[in-house]
Amino acid sequence: MSASQTLSDANALEDGGGGRVVSLRIPAKAEYITLCRLALTGLSRLRPLDEEALADLKLALTEACSNSIRHAYRNGGGGHVDVRYELLPDRLSIEVLDDGEGFDPEAESSDKAAELTEGGLGIAIIRSIADEFEIQSRPGVRGSRIRFVKVLA
Repeated sequence: MSASQTLSDANALEDGGGGRVVSLRIPAKAEYITLCRLALTGLSRLRPLDEEALADLKLALTEACSNSIRHAYRNGGGGHVDVRYELLPDRLSIEVLDDGEGFDPEAESSDKAAELTEGGLGIAIIRSIADEFEIQSRPGVRGSRIRFVKVLA
């Protein structure tokens, strides 16, 4: 299923609780992150978000996708990034998954020197924007998952 089909079929993915789920798969290349941001903008038309919240969510989404592209597929091996948006009446959940190299989230969060380098603040930025945050990954095991939630007023 293509990205355009997934977005156009968003109405068909209504859940019983008044929520909507949209899934998007992009090639693991930076130029495709814009599609993820556009999907988020489209969802904001179904459930209006204030400009600041939308800008924050776009930043968090960009950081999560960039991390997957930059770190999971750092050796140039092709891959993809899956993004799943779940819009509920009171919250928006965004999940970013890849099938690249795993890492130790505890080591990443305790490495303050790495956070101060260019591009090293992605996880910290997402944590500061989100009301809920989860990360799942393990070194030596393929695949990582970042999920963050913003409670909507």
